[in-house]
Amino acid sequence: MRNKMKVAIMTGLMKMDFTESPIPQPKDDEALVKVEYVGVCGSDLHYYEQGKIGNYIVKPPFVLGHEAGGVVVEVGKKVTNVKVGDKVALEPGKTCGHCEFCRTGRYNLCPDVQFFATPPVDGVFQEYVAHEADLCFKVPDNMDTMEAALIEPLAVGFHAARQGGATVGQTAVVMGAGCIGLVSMLAMKAMGVNNIYVVDVIDKRLAKAKELGATEIINGKNKDAVEEIMRLTGGAGADLMIETAGTEVTSRQTVFMAKKGATIVFVGYSKSGEITLPMSTALDKELTFKTVFRYRHIYPLAIDAVASGRINLKGIVTNIFDFEDIQNAMDTSVKDKANVVKSIIKFSKQ
Repeated sequence: MRNKMKVAIMTGLMKMDFTESPIPQPKDDEALVKVEYVGVCGSDLHYYEQGKIGNYIVKPPFVLGHEAGGVVVEVGKKVTNVKVGDKVALEPGKTCGHCEFCRTGRYNLCPDVQFFATPPVDGVFQEYVAHEADLCFKVPDNMDTMEAALIEPLAVGFHAARQGGATVGQTAVVMGAGCIGLVSMLAMKAMGVNNIYVVDVIDKRLAKAKELGATEIINGKNKDAVEEIMRLTGGAGADLMIETAGTEVTSRQTVFMAKKGATIVFVGYSKSGEITLPMSTALDKELTFKTVFRYRHIYPLAIDAVASGRINLKGIVTNIFDFEDIQNAMDTSVKDKANVVKSIIKFSKQ
């Protein structure tokens, strides 16, 4: 194995470049993974375009990317869960293991998490990564490393569906048909929810939602989404809403389209960080509000759902870019949102 690897770095707003770094040596409890695919997440694009998300501020040079799949090429001497040659999905957040949240199983809320591509922690737009082996999940032979990379966003969708108590017999609405909206829909379908309406304002994303199994799609730019949901549900409203668009308009709409006693799961971040909701209506309906921060204990479940054929995870992908074309990949994903639903970066397997 050569000693150096290529790394894509963000050098400024809307600027990418390449550098070389030493290939990392795995510690005793780590696996060295040859990265083969990395998904481009909305957070990557936000950092690339805006330079920050809330209090997390990029200080270039910075490595983006946290949705990784690859092949194990070396393991530390204490590693037993994976071996050389295994295809793996990398869970990107390493937690402290000792705080209240880690001890009670809610490790996604750990205040000391080190998460790929969350400043100041570099991400995985690079050819190799050494990662804690317990966070490297083997995928079966009938899955490839592109699907392994996409387990990360699917985990968000499953966490959202679980937070909402998704179950057989419900009627659900997904606000937003981007990547997270689509994987939330797929997760709910895998959990037995068959009647799912998807709302967006971009036709290509709505078409993708329909292709992947949405019961009905609604373009909120052309129709009143609340009126449509009430019509489709015979005036009753929906049992479960998953809001992934992160806008005040769509967030408020979920309250009005909800059935009495329904649950709304908020997943999308608003640009301002603040949203005003019609609380009088929410109180009258006795709605339950839930929120999502990443995921916990989901990777094995998500991998099984894909491996068993219950979820067509590759179906969300619209654009594949070579690693060497990273500048174009990021620019296209930012500037052509009407056509790009999910981009993924492909690395050479040599």
